[in-house]
Amino acid sequence: MKDKINELLEKVNQFETKSAEEVEAFRIKYLGSKGLMKQLFADFKDTDPSFKKEIGQALNGLRMAATEKINSLRSTLEEKGSATATIDDLTRPATPIELGSRHPISIVKNKIIDVFSRIGFTVSEGPEIEDDWHNFTALNLPEYHPARDMQDTFFIEKNPDVLLRTHTSSVQVRYMENNKPPIRTISPGRVFRNEDISARSHCIFHQVEGLYIDTDVSFADLKQTLIYFTKEMFGKSKIRLRPSYFPFTEPSAEVDIYWGLETEVDYKITKGTGWLEIMGCGMVDPNVLRNTKIDPEKYSGFAFGMGIERIAMLLYQIPDIRMFYENDVRFLDQFKSVI
Repeated sequence: MKDKINELLEKVNQFETKSAEEVEAFRIKYLGSKGLMKQLFADFKDTDPSFKKEIGQALNGLRMAATEKINSLRSTLEEKGSATATIDDLTRPATPIELGSRHPISIVKNKIIDVFSRIGFTVSEGPEIEDDWHNFTALNLPEYHPARDMQDTFFIEKNPDVLLRTHTSSVQVRYMENNKPPIRTISPGRVFRNEDISARSHCIFHQVEGLYIDTDVSFADLKQTLIYFTKEMFGKSKIRLRPSYFPFTEPSAEVDIYWGLETEVDYKITKGTGWLEIMGCGMVDPNVLRNTKIDPEKYSGFAFGMGIERIAMLLYQIPDIRMFYENDVRFLDQFKSVI
């Protein structure tokens, strides 16, 4: 019986055809209600018990080979038939091609990069897993500095020296360490802070930070750069600078843009004031320049930073920051027409 099974297995493996009728005839011959497999299993009952395991395995192998051969031939014939029908019928409607869409965060990030690239800013990038020096200490935030509490940090494996970066200022530190002034760069990227997730905040978000260092750089240069940005980005050039505190800049300021009060939405998002906070900025602290081996007696500079999600929420009137991370196709489809 074993020889007969092997002989049939060889015939199954060698069988080829381009006819659906022949495939069906093959199926009936081997797997039909009166086929060879049914007869072989009937004969299997009378097999010597000492050979039953070996013969049973051979029978199952033959049935599996026949089934796979039939499925393979059917699949090949169906694909060929479908392709032929598509090619031959020139009146058949074309298969629609689904257009993808850029994520709103990518759209806004690219627009910000484009705006600053027109005035000579290059793009710099750095690691998302940082060390304490680049994320804190070099930025005038030594150990135990109270301002570290402003940024709830994710540490890696309870190692206080390895962490997920809390801002892209760490990229600016690396850039200053490896490049001599004049420096004019922006650093877009993802950052992490251990914050509760809500409609207005998230533990993961994106920033773009800018840095300009040269001789005789003044606060007036910073202000004119920001006016240029707001005009290009929002079509609005009226801004105000409010005194603030950042450890790595001195003096420091919050930047507000006058959004206006033309619609009900304007009243809502500006709380009736017409002003919206969009970023922080300031003159680079001399200690930061010293930490990166840049002479503060010769050079000065300014820095600024903004959240990409916040800018996107303003531009597209998105009410909930969580929508950026849910990957809801209905939400993303709205940006198909946006370049």
